Amino acid sequence: MTGRQLAMQLAGTIRHDGAGGVADDLADPAGLTAWLADHAELLPEVAGPGRIPADEQTRSAVVAVRSATRALFARTVPGRPSRADEHRLPPIADAVAILNAASAADPVAPALNWSSGSAPAVELHSASNDPLTRLLATLARAAFDFLTGPDRDRLRACTAPRCVRYFLQGHGRQEFCKPACSNRARAARHYDRRHPERSNLSLG
Repeated sequence: MTGRQLAMQLAGTIRHDGAGGVADDLADPAGLTAWLADHAELLPEVAGPGRIPADEQTRSAVVAVRSATRALFARTVPGRPSRADEHRLPPIADAVAILNAASAADPVAPALNWSSGSAPAVELHSASNDPLTRLLATLARAAFDFLTGPDRDRLRACTAPRCVRYFLQGHGRQEFCKPACSNRARAARHYDRRHPERSNLSLG
């Protein structure tokens, strides 16, 4: 998993709950703690046990970065964005400012790494001692990497009924994030053809 995929993983913490509603994996501090543990390989400096305080302030800060990321995802996709939270997302200018502020709060210093048998390489190291500041900066920069990288043009919002997920389009005609969503959309179309009067009522 790359840093760019971290942005997708963060956006994916808003998801279909399997019963017609929307679930939020970061709805409480315990959910954030679990999510950080699941993604510790991408957050080695901040996601270890006890490094991030599991409190509401931390959760709210991470959710703000997620909302900004999803706002920019909503701007990126062709057609309608995910319906999960489109009415609650910040304006684009605010979303950009949130991510820029999170990144700027954690200054980085370039360092040369030249181990035996390898070519010299420059690595960026955080200059902050605050784990939360580093976490928010890492999440913001993951969004930067995604939005300025080659995967941006493949970003789509799943069009299946009740799905709220963003995904990367694997081929030009892909409309759904996974086969289950494709099957559900096919079943919905079949139902609409068999019961057009009910479809018209639901549209009204």
